[in-house]
Amino acid sequence: MLELEGVTKIFNRGSIDEKMALRDVSLTVSRGDFVTIIGSNGAGKTTLLNVVTGGVLIDDGNVVIDGRDVTCLPEFKRGKLIGRVFQNPLMGTAAEMTIEENLSMAFLRGKPRGLRKGVTEEHRRKYEPILKTLGLGLEDRLGDRVGLLSGGQRQSLAILMATLALPKLLLLDEHTASLDPKTAAVVMDLTERVVTDNGLTTLMVTHNMDQAIRHGNRLIMLHEGRIVLDASGEGKKKLTISEVIERFGLVDEKLLLQTPSSKLP
Repeated sequence: MLELEGVTKIFNRGSIDEKMALRDVSLTVSRGDFVTIIGSNGAGKTTLLNVVTGGVLIDDGNVVIDGRDVTCLPEFKRGKLIGRVFQNPLMGTAAEMTIEENLSMAFLRGKPRGLRKGVTEEHRRKYEPILKTLGLGLEDRLGDRVGLLSGGQRQSLAILMATLALPKLLLLDEHTASLDPKTAAVVMDLTERVVTDNGLTTLMVTHNMDQAIRHGNRLIMLHEGRIVLDASGEGKKKLTISEVIERFGLVDEKLLLQTPSSKLP
């Protein structure tokens, strides 16, 4: 579903601020893979996602999505192939629009729209059972403005919006980092359910090693723009937080703060 071939990205080339963000990265992600991505600050995690979306253009290499070379394709044209949820719950939803308007906007992404109504009764009948699965009572609040929702409710809605049109790729960029632990656990359970039920190919960046090890079928670690660990199947299942820290010296304050103390060595 996704191929990165020799991808290199250098920011501020030729200046004293030159930064090699990605160094000759090659990665193949199969259809239906749920890949978790960890690494210290500045390792290249978010840059990797931005390269996939086209938000960052690469200096060398190729990006292929579902067999199509999209290396030179602008970000807005890749949009219909990709769903993305950001760390900030405010970024994935439109606060002044209602819940049903946000969902309709997501549902119609990449489709011809014309002058017909954005929200129809048919849409409402479709959204209600989907929202009901969240267990947050949002199915009874379709006409409420999204700005009235809590951070966890907005992030849950953002996940539904990112997956409603069944994208080729789902990108999760530290999407629970700004939530309290209890809400983060609820959002992760929702994430797991949505990804599994729809067989979505997913890349999830996280600073929480417990999340990275428990979720998904494959784990990748980036360090200084390179992939230094790629574990899947039984290899991933056997990984422990202690082992990851010991083998790779991964001591990152933000990462450790987001990992439950009971899970730390």
